[in-house]
Parts: sequence; C-alpha cells; structure tokens
Amino acid sequence: MAEKKGEGFQSGAGLIRYFEEEEIKGPALDPKLVVYIAISLAIAVELIKVFFPL
Repeated sequence: MAEKKGEGFQSGAGLIRYFEEEEIKGPALDPKLVVYIAISLAIAVELIKVFFPL
C-alpha cells in the first residue's frame, strides 16, 4: 500500500494560512479587567437583591 504523506500537510497548511491572515477587530481587553467586571456585576446583583427585595 502506498501512503499519502503530503495530504495531511496540505490540508493543515490551508488552515494555518487562514488563521495567520485573520485580523482581530474590536477592543482588546485585559483578561483581568473582564474578571473584575464580572465580580463587580455579581456583587452589584447581590446588593440589589438585599436592598430591593421583591
């Protein structure tokens, strides 16, 4: 049986080329900032539940 050695590399090369050309569009946020915002929102929701019970 003959093996096709080049087939896997060609299919992978197209994906690599695609991801190298992709540009990041949008704001770049620091991951720590995202965590701080999530924690702040969680605290705000809990405080709202305490001070404005329904």
